[in-house]
Amino acid sequence: MNTTGKRMPGGGHPGNIDFNVNPFIVIWETTRACGLKCQHCRAEAQPIPDPNELTHEQGIALLDEIYEMGNPMVVFTGGDCMLRKDLFELADYGIKKGMRISMSPSATDEVTEARMDEAKRVGLSRWSFSIDGPDAELHDAFRGIPGTFDLTIEKINYLNKIGISHQINTCVSRANYDRLEEMVPLVTELKASVWYILMMVPTGRGQLDQCLTAAEHEKVFRWLYELSKTAPFDIKTTAGQHYRRVVFQMKQSEHLVDKNQITFEDTKTRDMAYMIDGLKRAPKSVNDGNGFIFISHTGDVMPSGFLPLVAGNVKEERLRDIYRNNQMLKDLRSPDKYKGKCGVCEFRNVCGGSRSRTYAVTGDYMESEPFCVYIPQALRNEGKNK
Repeated sequence: MNTTGKRMPGGGHPGNIDFNVNPFIVIWETTRACGLKCQHCRAEAQPIPDPNELTHEQGIALLDEIYEMGNPMVVFTGGDCMLRKDLFELADYGIKKGMRISMSPSATDEVTEARMDEAKRVGLSRWSFSIDGPDAELHDAFRGIPGTFDLTIEKINYLNKIGISHQINTCVSRANYDRLEEMVPLVTELKASVWYILMMVPTGRGQLDQCLTAAEHEKVFRWLYELSKTAPFDIKTTAGQHYRRVVFQMKQSEHLVDKNQITFEDTKTRDMAYMIDGLKRAPKSVNDGNGFIFISHTGDVMPSGFLPLVAGNVKEERLRDIYRNNQMLKDLRSPDKYKGKCGVCEFRNVCGGSRSRTYAVTGDYMESEPFCVYIPQALRNEGKNK
């Protein structure tokens, strides 16, 4: 990602990205092979690479295409991206072009000190590891392999030793909901730059009965907001878009957002993400297919890895044509088209709900976020007028 304020390739500017034209972030599932058996895995990962995954040449061509789309951030994921033999060649190629590339491997014996040194050498922007509990018992049960917790701690300590920025990813479900507070000292001790909170999406191996209730989502978001005031790391949510609405409301209640200057009506016409995102990384509210795009190991283009609907394939079409012209993606970038309470919510341009979770629960990605307690002002006014 360009951080200099200069115009980026493809005509974009970091503070003025049109998500109808270019994404803010691209996730590439470089392989679906993985040695873990995570309870919530959206990919239902397999033990060996798919013979139809993108070749090295196709991967290079893909990076060239992404670069020309405003040079968005790129994350190499999986499966376990470490099982992609040319992983660092691809990273080196992209970084030398001026791309900001991060990766999210599984914590296995594939992550050697030599490979972490190689990541440092090529200039990897950030590394992420998952920790889903404050101790080995909970985390290892979540990941399906004994010893994973201790291995993850060992690898993160080495990243700190060689000076690679890293984030810790935590999937929040029924299994760890009541132990999140215990995670804070661990995330702090490990010197994470970001604590990346993924709210469970019931897809792949993830099950609906493992999701939190709407009230519990709200409780987690309010707790995260209070934590964000003192934590030595940044907090980001995925499949938890309504955290943005909670932050906005709480800042209003604390008079940190001027109620006379910024009203609920403003959220219909103005992009408020810059006011509520402590990271100030995305100039707009990113959502599935809206500033965010996912490319599978075989080249399928999807709104996200948790919304497994195929918009096209990069082996057959240019990524930019798929992203800009596919009707599903265009609909996802149109909050006014959302159904139910999401469609009339004054926060629909800031939040929009998790389109992935909505699809997983209702079968319709344009329906209302199923785990949100908020009643939009329009519906409250309607009730008063009856």
